[in-house]
Amino acid sequence: MTGFMTASEAAVKWNISHRRVITLCNENRIEGVGMLGKMWIIPIDAEKPIDARTTRYDETVNAKPFLKWAGGKGQLLDTLRTYYPEGLSTTITKYCEPMVGAGAMLFDILNNYDLDEVMICDSNAELINTYIELKNNVSELIQLLQQFEKEHLAKEGEQRKEYYYSQRELYNSLIAKKTANATLKAALFIYLNKTCFNGLYRVNRRGEYNVPMGSYNNPTICDIENLLLVSKRLEKVTVIASDYKQTESFIDNKTFVYFDPPYRPLSKTAEFTSYTETEFNDENQIELAQYIKHLSDKGAKILASNSDPKNTNPDDNFFDDLYKPLKIERVNAKRAINSKGSKRGNVSELLICNY
Repeated sequence: MTGFMTASEAAVKWNISHRRVITLCNENRIEGVGMLGKMWIIPIDAEKPIDARTTRYDETVNAKPFLKWAGGKGQLLDTLRTYYPEGLSTTITKYCEPMVGAGAMLFDILNNYDLDEVMICDSNAELINTYIELKNNVSELIQLLQQFEKEHLAKEGEQRKEYYYSQRELYNSLIAKKTANATLKAALFIYLNKTCFNGLYRVNRRGEYNVPMGSYNNPTICDIENLLLVSKRLEKVTVIASDYKQTESFIDNKTFVYFDPPYRPLSKTAEFTSYTETEFNDENQIELAQYIKHLSDKGAKILASNSDPKNTNPDDNFFDDLYKPLKIERVNAKRAINSKGSKRGNVSELLICNY
């Protein structure tokens, strides 16, 4: 008699996500599949259905950010595209993102433009480690994420919470070690991002990740298709963990540069700049503006985002004065970071450019 496997076991065997297996079961695309109570059971010798949506290197499918990220630019992409400089892939042959975060702009550029050179940088060493592992060791990373997804989804209530906090403790122990397993750290980074409160990345002054668990019933922890596409897109990207100023030697008059720094808080209660153990204050904003003007003098095409102080104080000209004589445009954006839903909504954000 043919044995059976669970959807989680099939996900591991076929190297696809648990959620994708459930979809295939619901679409009746697996021969012999059936239900045992509320659980799908699959013949152990069933063949993996051909995925009509994408293949590993399907260039027609767009890679997207693999993380949730405070201040991510996914919802602003349509607006940002209208500010791309003319000549991308012709007279402009390089792209640099010195504070990459989740990389919504990065992947939009990689999906749509054939550039000679691309560099990304971030001072968050664990974020950059995750980019590097996705670029170089995606298969091993996926195997670990499948394991975490299986173990996380198999638990409920207090057991799931205990599992989350044990994984967070393991992650913090690894980031304290210079010789820690880089792929395991990257997998835990993604796992915590997908299961924590609001997908935040926040550390205390000791550099320890301290975000509590979120309340997601069935989070997608291992999106295999997108992780493979991300890995493919990153093949020719130079990735460095450093202060943004270390990009200077890469940037020239053929480079498009996008800056997305930690935003200047609109109020004390809105403050959220602890992506690393070092805060990003007004002095840092002034230093960044000086660097941007320096790159502008080199002939690079510069676009930068930031908060608009005039949302809360119409007389606050901090950025208007700081970035003279560069152009400042105000665009509508949706506030995503606030513990109170009533405080989330459309606000003005700044786009600063030199062209």
